[in-house]
Amino acid sequence: MILQKIPVILLLLLIPSILAAEGADDPVNLIGLTLNELINSKGVPESVHSVRGPEEWQDDVVFVYNWGDVFIIKDRVWQAGFKSAMGIKTGDSAASVSLILGFNATARLAENRQNSVFYFLDGKSWPLLLRCDFDKDGRVTAIFIYRSDL
Repeated sequence: MILQKIPVILLLLLIPSILAAEGADDPVNLIGLTLNELINSKGVPESVHSVRGPEEWQDDVVFVYNWGDVFIIKDRVWQAGFKSAMGIKTGDSAASVSLILGFNATARLAENRQNSVFYFLDGKSWPLLLRCDFDKDGRVTAIFIYRSDL
């Protein structure tokens, strides 16, 4: 009986290592990149457009890639939206997000709102948040990592 549980226990113990193994492809590393660093790292975007914030000074330029969107303020990345990041992908259940992020050593629950959950992320010189938005069925519709001080 105990032998049947060992593989599950090992898997649970390995999840943080698996998530940390993303290394250079860690989505957190996008935040703070200059335009030159972004293009050298991820290539030329498929398209570019602007997004109007609640105030005019909050307008962003958005670089669109096949894996997600990168939001630029002045000359640096301040936010990125993903189809998949940190072991989470769109369509995942809220329960699986909690499980995945509960085992991630760089994420701590910040806030749980009606249709979104926010996690503090470690690893940079500025405060970072991971936000997952959910539909009415509790499935992930959007994943964002962003500087919370801007």
